[in-house]
Amino acid sequence: MTVSLSPMTSAVSTSRGIFLPAGFGVYEASMGGASGPLGQPEQQFSDNDETELYSVSWNQDYGCFAAGTNRGFRIYNCDPFKETFRRDLKSGGFKIIEMLFRCNILALVGSKANTQYPPNKVIIWDDHQSRCIGEFSFRSEVRAVKLRRDCVVIVLEHKIYVYNFMDLKLLHQIETLANPRGLCCLSHHPNTSVLACPGLRRGQVRVEHFGLNMTKIINAHDSKIACMTLTMDGLLLATASMRGTLIRIFNTMDGTRLQEVRRGVDKADIYSIALSPNVQWLAVSSDKGTVHIFSLRVRVVGEDGSADPYAAKGPAFYDQNSSNSLGHLISPITGANTGSTLSFMKGVLPKYFSSEWSFAQLHLPECTHFIAAFGAQNTIVIIGLDGSFYRCSFDPVNGGVMVQQEYIRFLKTETRPG
Repeated sequence: MTVSLSPMTSAVSTSRGIFLPAGFGVYEASMGGASGPLGQPEQQFSDNDETELYSVSWNQDYGCFAAGTNRGFRIYNCDPFKETFRRDLKSGGFKIIEMLFRCNILALVGSKANTQYPPNKVIIWDDHQSRCIGEFSFRSEVRAVKLRRDCVVIVLEHKIYVYNFMDLKLLHQIETLANPRGLCCLSHHPNTSVLACPGLRRGQVRVEHFGLNMTKIINAHDSKIACMTLTMDGLLLATASMRGTLIRIFNTMDGTRLQEVRRGVDKADIYSIALSPNVQWLAVSSDKGTVHIFSLRVRVVGEDGSADPYAAKGPAFYDQNSSNSLGHLISPITGANTGSTLSFMKGVLPKYFSSEWSFAQLHLPECTHFIAAFGAQNTIVIIGLDGSFYRCSFDPVNGGVMVQQEYIRFLKTETRPG
C-alpha cells in the first residue's frame, strides 16, 4: 500500500500496520542473525579493515549508541562498554541510524553510496523480523529522523513531517528556516509530547506541545541556531547559536529564559548539548576540542541528586495546563559556575565579564566531532567520529579538570575531518 502525502513531495508505504510496543524486542549482547538487514546476506569484513564512520547517535536514554558506517551499522552499550550488535551490508552504508530506546525497531537512512536505499528514503526496520515495516520517500535529502514510541519525525531541510507510529499516517507538517543540520528534538516522557525545531526566522525556536495543541515561538538567539536539546519531559529547552559562545535554557511553556551560561569568548561550532537526568548539570562539546560542564539553577527544589527526577514529584510537575508548571523547578540557590570578579561592574564592562563560566572541563583532540551525554555517578560519556569512546568523571563539589576513567577505540576509521 502506498499513500501519497502531498503532490511530488513524499510517499509512505507499509505492508501491514505497526504494533507497538507489544512487538518490541531488546538489543542484548547475544543478539545476532543469519542474514543482514533489508534481506541481504551479510558481508564479512575483518576488524582490521578500515571503516568510514558516517555518524554516531545516542539512543533516547543515552545508555547505548548507534554508529553508521560505509558498510552498515553497529550498536554499542555504554556501561559496561561493548559492541552488542552489527549489520554489515553489501549494498552500502547508512548515514543515519535512529534507535528507539533498546528495542528492535530502527530508522535507517542510506548514504549516497548505498545502491539500494538513497539519502532521500527512510526505512523503518524491524530487526527481529528482519524486514522493512515502513518506508518513506522524499524529493530531497533526509537530514534527520527522530523516534518516539508514538510517532516518527522526519526532518528535511525546510520541512518536518510527523507521522503516527501505528499506521504511519501523517499527523503534522512544520515549515522551518533552512535546516541543513536537521535540528529537531523530542520529549520522551509518556505524559508529555513536545517537539522543538528551528522557526521561520533566524535564531528562533518553535516548540510544539502536541498534547495541548499549543505552539510556542522562542526568540532564543540573534544568529542561527546551531544546536538544541530538550529534557525528557520537554519542559526545558537548551540552545546554542552559530556563534557558540552562549548556551541558554528556556521554559518551553511560556518561553521564559531561565539561565544563560558562557562556553567561551571566541566563536565555536557547538556539536552537542546534554542535560543531566536530574536537571542539575549541562554539558557542551565543540570544535575547540573541549567539553564544558555547567551547574544549573534550574532544578527541582530539594531534589536529591541521586533520585529519579521523573518519579512522582506531584502532579504539578507534569501539569502542562498551567504556564507555572515549572515553578517547582526554579531553585533560588546559585549554581557553582565561575563568575567574573569584575561582575560588580557589569553595567560598564562587556557582557562576558558577568557571565557564568563552566564548572568543569575536559580537553580532547581538536577537529574531531564529539557528542557528549551524562552517565551514572557524576560521569560524562563521549563518542567521536574518529571511532573513540571516553568515560570521564567530574567533581560535583569542586569542579575543575575532569578525570579520564576509560578510553576505547571502538572502530578503526579512515581519517576524515570532524
